[in-house]
Amino acid sequence: MNKVMSRTTPGATSRAARPRHRPPTRHDTRRPGGAPPRKPPARNKRETPPPAPADAGTVRTVPRAVLPPPRPTDLFADRLLAVLSGQRPVHWMLRHTAGRAYDDLARLAERSPLRTRGTRPVVHDIGYYVAGEGTLEVFARIAAGDRLRALAFRLERGRDLRWRCTAVETGSRP
Repeated sequence: MNKVMSRTTPGATSRAARPRHRPPTRHDTRRPGGAPPRKPPARNKRETPPPAPADAGTVRTVPRAVLPPPRPTDLFADRLLAVLSGQRPVHWMLRHTAGRAYDDLARLAERSPLRTRGTRPVVHDIGYYVAGEGTLEVFARIAAGDRLRALAFRLERGRDLRWRCTAVETGSRP
């Protein structure tokens, strides 16, 4: 039987002797002392430094610019594009539609008129016409690669002050 024992050379450090498959050992001999005290130790009033004035040496941060809420035309264009391109199911728009718009949207989504191969369609441009108080007629140009397609929809504001889509149309596919 040939048994080979490895020996450390004189003057080698303990790291070299430790096998490489083990994690490094802890070099800090302190151990956690338990839970921290419930209240900080009382200090003399003489030991505490006086509070610094508000303007002396403090860093002031500039408040971030508050972004205005997105317009309903932008939100609905993105939502309708997601449904008509096949990225979202039709029922995702159920609570955002009113009247026959959901039925029209379901019929349009079956044909998926804005679905493309390769590049994902995006909203290229949006315009709208104020047809009356609380009513917007919106058109959107949808870009997918080098092609532009049309999307038109009507938004009406309900008594609960929420916008709902009441009509949807797309341009015919070439």
